Amino acid sequence: MRPAAPARALSFSGPTTSAPGCTWFLTVAFAAHSKKRRSSLTLAQEAAVAPPRYELIGSRNAAAIVVLGGISADRHICAHPDSPTPGWWESVAGPRRALDTSRYQLIGCDFIDGGCGSDGRPERIVSTHDQADAVAAVLDDAGVGRVHAVVGASYGGMVALAFAERYPDSLERLIVIGAAHRTHPMITAQRAIQRRIVELGLETGRAHDALALARALGMTTYRSAREFESRFQSTPSSIGERDARFPVEGYLQAQGERFAKRFTPARFLALSLSSDLHSVDPASVRTPTTLVAIEGDAIAPRDQIEELARALGAPSRIRDLCSTNGHDAFLTEPQALGPIFHAALTSDIS
Repeated sequence: MRPAAPARALSFSGPTTSAPGCTWFLTVAFAAHSKKRRSSLTLAQEAAVAPPRYELIGSRNAAAIVVLGGISADRHICAHPDSPTPGWWESVAGPRRALDTSRYQLIGCDFIDGGCGSDGRPERIVSTHDQADAVAAVLDDAGVGRVHAVVGASYGGMVALAFAERYPDSLERLIVIGAAHRTHPMITAQRAIQRRIVELGLETGRAHDALALARALGMTTYRSAREFESRFQSTPSSIGERDARFPVEGYLQAQGERFAKRFTPARFLALSLSSDLHSVDPASVRTPTTLVAIEGDAIAPRDQIEELARALGAPSRIRDLCSTNGHDAFLTEPQALGPIFHAALTSDIS
């Protein structure tokens, strides 16, 4: 079990009583990474890693759950009195929701990245195991020795697997949604194109446009062909003398611009490459695991989830998430996730 972190002063906003069932919340930046837990980095590299911030939300004395999302997710999982802005998983986390903050304490943290060099590119590679080390440092700082579960979706699912591999005594159960032990080569091909688009933008002074275009391309893997067929007409919405515009273009452009306004090229390049470098030995994961396979998921196909389940070193089960929304169903199907989470968090896996 991980030793508790040394006491440190924290500034609380909102309820601080530890009465059972009381909701509490805080946002902090933890101290420098533990040298022991960051052994994969040199001291010079470690000093350049920006420490992630994290939020604790829910009942102070309740079982803790680490919650991790895709590359665009952050520490703010859901709204709370200290930060009433909706979080990235607002429909899933909160009082009486699938991840019930009246029953559990949720821990969300920012992903670390590779810094930014003078050319706008990352200064170093960041692996999913580096992210796992950062999660461990958050738990140390918060004084949490062992969590009830780690829940990870998309990139967060990769990090969750890396955490279970590296810190098997720090969690009781693992829930992985839309992620596997390795990246599918077809998705690596897509991401390689995205990264080259962003690099070309950096080289030509159009980094923002390139980042938006790369994200737009990525949306074609996050959603499904069935959804696009039902949402968008295949005929053009406008035709000019030398060009035409299709309904789906507006959606892709809007998603790309939204992403480019809050992400940097360096952070995107680091987390994109981190996804493709992801590799976990399933046999070394000895935590009871629930794997959620998403219908029509181009990023983590069901056959890859099945491959992972067969090779895990602990009992596991696969639950199917039915949706026409593809990989992003973990964001769009809160009602379907409810019973999956309830079973995964409360019942034994054998």
